[in-house]
Amino acid sequence: MENNTHSKAIHRPRHKSLGLTELVAIALGGMVGGGIFTILGISVSLIGNLTPIAIIIGGLIAALAAYSYVKLGLYYKDEGATYSFYKRTYPGSHFSAAAIGWFIIFGYISTLALYAYTFSSYAISGTALADNIILRKGLAIGVIGVFTLINVWSVNGMGKIEDLMVYTKLVVLVLISIVLMQHGTTDFSTFLENMAVDAEHSSVFTILIVASITFVAYEGFQLVINAVNEMRNPEKNIPRAIYTAITLAILIYVIIGLGALFAIPAEDIIKHKEFALAAGAGQVLGRMGTVLVIAGALLATSSAISGTVFGSSRQMAVVATDGYFPSFLSRRKNRIPRNAIVSMAVMASLLILAGGLQLILEFGSITFLLVSLLMAVANFKIHQKTNSSAFLCWLAIIGLSLGGMFILYYELTHHWEQMLFIVVLYALLGTGAFVYAKKRQRQAGNVAKP
Repeated sequence: MENNTHSKAIHRPRHKSLGLTELVAIALGGMVGGGIFTILGISVSLIGNLTPIAIIIGGLIAALAAYSYVKLGLYYKDEGATYSFYKRTYPGSHFSAAAIGWFIIFGYISTLALYAYTFSSYAISGTALADNIILRKGLAIGVIGVFTLINVWSVNGMGKIEDLMVYTKLVVLVLISIVLMQHGTTDFSTFLENMAVDAEHSSVFTILIVASITFVAYEGFQLVINAVNEMRNPEKNIPRAIYTAITLAILIYVIIGLGALFAIPAEDIIKHKEFALAAGAGQVLGRMGTVLVIAGALLATSSAISGTVFGSSRQMAVVATDGYFPSFLSRRKNRIPRNAIVSMAVMASLLILAGGLQLILEFGSITFLLVSLLMAVANFKIHQKTNSSAFLCWLAIIGLSLGGMFILYYELTHHWEQMLFIVVLYALLGTGAFVYAKKRQRQAGNVAKP
């Protein structure tokens, strides 16, 4: 089947509109959103100046997770990505296929809602309307609407806009962070001294907990695989795009973390969390610094919204085509799953109206760890077919399992009520998956009857 698909790709190059630059932008757009700013406050509160080390460890765990995605992506060449890889590796269970489809799609919807809400929070920060919840939610829904229209409009148009947003935001955030390091109240030698002090008071266990939490900030690299039908030369561009994006994300996160730690007192980072970088830039560079950081944050969340809508809508369409979502979500026009795009936008908007986005973010975080582990297990099962290293598969399984246990421990000891919410949400999604799995099983049984 894969060979036939590849042959069609050769004879129809006019549909392949996304190159390496666009694919890296999609991955970075999905990763460098609002997550790093929130995680920064949590990290500093737990391990202080050791935060950059935890960020690097989290990135290495993400690279291990990416290994299985790359290998499975090259083997199956299926835009359904996570869902399709698991379904095709374990074809015997309708419920397993439905469950992973429901969990991963609603995980993406939760992060989409978070990115939009973060966008609106930054957009009105520093104004007299900053605390106006109605305006904040309305603006969040509005920005989802804008990028819904862009994704419905054109694949190539989306790719070019994503390029502009992603690479502009990277330049802005990196420049601001470097300036903060140069003009902050802490010099490099003092930073190293503070790091040594924090190392004496922080255990390896605590650092690994923070690394597991930081791992969530790397969610989004797998969105590249959802574009397999619209990309040029997937054999080379899938691994290049994913590993390049993760490497750049690690560098960007470390630079942002250092910029904050050099310029902003730790207590202010913990207090302001996602707004800490903007506050620090304002103290060091004045109003212009605050404006530039807010601009970078708006670009970061915008590109995260666009990349998430693009990739996850295609995955939703694949799940619907297989009968585990309503059939109208599978329909496409000019290869674009418009119904899936609009439906995801509507559901994310409803989540914004309902509130509780931090709880939903925790659901998305745990879901990302879980499905990454399942991908590593699936890749190990067929590692000879995917030409994968059994050692690296096992390393990924162990690393992701430990990461999952660390983040669950943190949630249980710090936010047990969030864990309760997550359990209830998983139960509801599991029920939906069960209903559609039974429906699909009955349809398969009727087809099999003479």
